[in-house]
Amino acid sequence: MSRPVPARWLLAFVLALTACPALAVPTWGARQSSSVDTPPAQLKPGQWIWGGDSRTLGPMAVVVSLTEQRAYVYRNGILVGVSTISSGKKGYETPTGVFTILQKDKDHRSNQYNNAPMPYQQRLTWGGVALHAGGLPGYPESHGCIHLPTAFAEKLFEASNMGMTVVVSEAGKAPVDLVHPGPLSPIDPATGKTVDLLLEDGRPWRWEPERAPKAGPLSIVLSRSDRIAFVYRDGIEIGRTRIQLDESQPRTGTRAYIVADGYVPPADAAAAANAPLPSWIAIGVPGHEDDAGQVLSADEAEQIVIPQAFKAQVLPLLAPGTVMVATDAQVLPQTTGQPIQVIDSDPPEAPH
Repeated sequence: MSRPVPARWLLAFVLALTACPALAVPTWGARQSSSVDTPPAQLKPGQWIWGGDSRTLGPMAVVVSLTEQRAYVYRNGILVGVSTISSGKKGYETPTGVFTILQKDKDHRSNQYNNAPMPYQQRLTWGGVALHAGGLPGYPESHGCIHLPTAFAEKLFEASNMGMTVVVSEAGKAPVDLVHPGPLSPIDPATGKTVDLLLEDGRPWRWEPERAPKAGPLSIVLSRSDRIAFVYRDGIEIGRTRIQLDESQPRTGTRAYIVADGYVPPADAAAAANAPLPSWIAIGVPGHEDDAGQVLSADEAEQIVIPQAFKAQVLPLLAPGTVMVATDAQVLPQTTGQPIQVIDSDPPEAPH
């Protein structure tokens, strides 16, 4: 019969393991999100933006620009996060193209590089290319993987699904919209193919709901600079309209809202003519946390003039929890304004 091991020996063994550098998992990058109004080009190595997210808002997709050394995360067509990255160095270049998440491993360690920790790994190829937390010196230095800040990698890991589309682009190998992504998704989240945007023919508004499934969730982006509102369903743009703004008391910056509980949409476009408008409740995004729970006043809502015919198409599709983002950034392809981010989908507490 073997003799029992003294408790102090077990304790010493455990302490030795936890103190062993080979088993330690370092942390990379900033621990907190920068403000949603931070231009992505101004993010320093290791910095990132995450506005909040929920799978209920629609499909997610990621565009990684090797040229910019940044990753852009979209939910239902709207930018919800952006991060600095570090891709493969010379001789270990990260491949470009359309990929899907093949495997997820929160506590992955490398089989090739001395058991090196690769937290929040999301595998893109069976040959070893993946998204994961890692070093961020401000230039490509990995062995082919895409390094992310630890806190950002964790949020992306928790928000994504197996099979999520990831497009990796580089100047000279991809369209400019993929090399320099903006606040509206340049790809179909299901296929990774670039998509054509609406309203290039000079119309005041355009509505093509057949471009996306009827059951998918809606998102709305309103650009004060471009004077256009964009409607996305299930990650695909289905309409946009020119708008007018009363700027006597302008609100600036990126603001996010959701349709309040209790809204009952009209049955169709005809019924929308006399239907009450929904109440919009503000969401506290990074940089505007104090907005959370505030109701968008009627005066502020009336500063935005939308063609009645377009409004009649949209109102029947709204539902409690539908997200709208308003920004003074320019978002059209021919402009170069700062991109926007969104949003925390959890409804804020009702105002007291």
